[in-house]
Amino acid sequence: MFAREIRLFFTAWMFFTRIPLPKRVGDWVGYSPELLNGAARYFPLVGLAVGAVGALIFAGSMEVFTPPVAVVLSMAATVLFTGAFHEDGFADVCDGFGGASDPGRVLDIMKDSRIGAFGAIGIMLMLLLKFSALVGLAESGDTELTAWMMVIGHTLSRAMPVVLIRWLSYVRPAADAKAKPLADAVSWNGLIAALVFGMLPLLALLDLYDNAWLFCLGLLPVLLATLAIGLWFRRRIGGYTGDCLGATQQVAEVVFYLFVVALLAVPAPD
Repeated sequence: MFAREIRLFFTAWMFFTRIPLPKRVGDWVGYSPELLNGAARYFPLVGLAVGAVGALIFAGSMEVFTPPVAVVLSMAATVLFTGAFHEDGFADVCDGFGGASDPGRVLDIMKDSRIGAFGAIGIMLMLLLKFSALVGLAESGDTELTAWMMVIGHTLSRAMPVVLIRWLSYVRPAADAKAKPLADAVSWNGLIAALVFGMLPLLALLDLYDNAWLFCLGLLPVLLATLAIGLWFRRRIGGYTGDCLGATQQVAEVVFYLFVVALLAVPAPD
């Protein structure tokens, strides 16, 4: 049982990072659609690793550079770590949903590897919004808190695609799924595990800061954003694709950062 869970985690690692496993480990893990579906519960733990790398780069850079430079270096590190996997999905969704209204045409555009105007503008605005929110946090003067928010943002947001996998139907033809594998089913136990893993950094924060429970309220807007984008996907194309999952992660991450910025902007009671 334990060995299978390790295989599931490494399956998630191989699909969502650019950090290779040793060949012997990769051969032992193998691949099957069942493994990938089971690995969905570990998406947030991969996000935890991504967020930790970004937070460490940010904290180290703050010793030398200004907050904007530290944030850019942190964002660059996470993009390199994942190969811009989710950012690419967000850009494809912008192109597909912005460039067509017919569901079949939307799917065709999203499958095109070329980026169009909607995708370029969409991902630029998304990254700018993420950058602005993180700079706002960094300029608050609490480097440790900002680093924690990065870890939480990356971890919590990667539980949200698992919500869509459980809730909606995968809409790509089987041939497309084989060409670009992704998790397309998850059990209720897998979803619960993903949500628990996604909240681990939030729970850890409770021991570090007074009133840290307020940050836990960020789960609400993240879930609402996931619900909204899921309903939009269902209305427009009848379900989700792999690109939709990537877009959901990006939206959820930014929504959490915006919530924290707004929370910290509220004056403390006298």
